Amino acid sequence: MSVAVLPEGDWIRGITVRQPHATCLLAGKNPENRPVPWPWRGWILIHAGKRPPEPAVLREPLVATAIRGRDLPLGAVIGVARLIDCHPDQGPERCTSPWAQRGAHHLVLADVQELPLPVPATGALSAWRPTRDLLTQVFQQLPAFRP
Repeated sequence: MSVAVLPEGDWIRGITVRQPHATCLLAGKNPENRPVPWPWRGWILIHAGKRPPEPAVLREPLVATAIRGRDLPLGAVIGVARLIDCHPDQGPERCTSPWAQRGAHHLVLADVQELPLPVPATGALSAWRPTRDLLTQVFQQLPAFRP
C-alpha cells in the first residue's frame, strides 16, 4: 500500500463533532451546523468528540436512520472531507436539507471519505491544526487520496 503524498504548509484543519453527528457526516449529513461562521475552506479531518452521545439524540429519526449499523467511535478521526462553504441559515426555501438547523451557520461539505479504522486523537471545537504524525496515520488508510 502506498501512502498519499501530502503537501507541506497550511492546507488542512480538524473539526471536532459530537457523536452521533460525526458519524452522520460520513453517512451523508450535510450541512454541519455551527453557532458561528468559519472562515476556513479546504480539507478537514472529521474528529469524533470524546463525550458519549445523549440517548435522546440517538432516537431522533433522521439520526437513527443515518447511524443504523454503524459504530460511534469517540475521541478519534473518522473521516476526511472538503469544506467548500459556510453560510448563515437562509431559511427553509434556500436551505432545504433536513439537517440544516434554523439560525445556525451551515458548513457545506464535499468529497467525504470515511476511514476504515478510527485514529485516536485530541481535537477542539474550533478549527484545529493536525500534527504531521496524525496526518500520516490518517492518510495511510487513504492511499489514493490526492489533495
